[in-house]
Amino acid sequence: MDKFRMMFQFLQSNQESFMNGICGIMALASAQMYSTFEFSCPCMPEYNYTYGIGLLLIPPIWFFMLGFVLNNNVSVLAEEWKRPTGERLKDPTILRYMFCSITQRSLIAPALWVSVTLMDGKSFLCAFSTNLDIEKFGNSSFIKEMSETERIRLLARIPCEDLFEHKELRVAATRYIKCISQACGWIFLLMITFTAFLIRAIRPCFTQAAFLKTKYWSHYIDIERKMFDETCKEHAKSFAKVCIHQYFENISGEMQSLHHHHSGKDGSGDEEEDKRSDEERLLGIRAQDDMNKVLWNWHTCKPALALRKDQMDDKNNSKLTGKINEAFNGFANGHTHGTEKKEWAVYYSKV
Repeated sequence: MDKFRMMFQFLQSNQESFMNGICGIMALASAQMYSTFEFSCPCMPEYNYTYGIGLLLIPPIWFFMLGFVLNNNVSVLAEEWKRPTGERLKDPTILRYMFCSITQRSLIAPALWVSVTLMDGKSFLCAFSTNLDIEKFGNSSFIKEMSETERIRLLARIPCEDLFEHKELRVAATRYIKCISQACGWIFLLMITFTAFLIRAIRPCFTQAAFLKTKYWSHYIDIERKMFDETCKEHAKSFAKVCIHQYFENISGEMQSLHHHHSGKDGSGDEEEDKRSDEERLLGIRAQDDMNKVLWNWHTCKPALALRKDQMDDKNNSKLTGKINEAFNGFANGHTHGTEKKEWAVYYSKV
């Protein structure tokens, strides 16, 4: 059980590997479903075409929609598209990149289903058996005596072996239609492969800078959402812990003091450290209304993507200045006997 948990955590941390695994599972599922699916052509001229084309197109549409449902980036894309602008502008290229990435992964299982269906040829035979010129496949003198309606009904029975009496004509017509179906399947695979080659190989050569920019910021949006959720979880955990602790302190003060008396100083010190860490994780937000306001502001007005470097530089410079002052004070007070001399190098950045 621990191995599965570790594997699931790894897939969650690596979003790309997780989605590639989902796409591979869906592709294998589509092939397995087709192999276990019992093909039953109605062998009626009113329903053959609908059944054959429906089997070729409806399952791929379902797999395509399922790929969007299982992709976690769909919610990220929808939130980024519908969020208020606030202090952060929306970049349409990033939204297009995310949508194209989701679409490419969702098309793998439908493409595999269409390829397997065309290579097998049963749906093609069921859909187009009534359009055959049966005179090309052998002795068909008996058809000349039939009316047009009877001839179409006879051709519609070609996919059903037990309903078509003339075996030689059926075998020849089946091979002919399956040959055309397989040719369409190979053409479809060639088109898909060539399109994927153009997308993967040629597009980055012309727009490498834009491609890197959109890829970077799409990853940033995904990572920012994950870190925000993790921060909210940590805050909620600390908030609940402090709230429950305060509740029990108010209700059972005497029992809490007795517990401290028996536990000793070490336990109280550990509890004080835990309290301090929980207080720090609250980040100064200690009321429900304040937290609701923070969440609302995050949704309506996300901060601009510009880090404040001045505060970081001021902190680093103050630390460095403090160390230099301590060193000069040590020299001035004469505490240099028995100590090794140290060389101080101060670098000032103008960036």
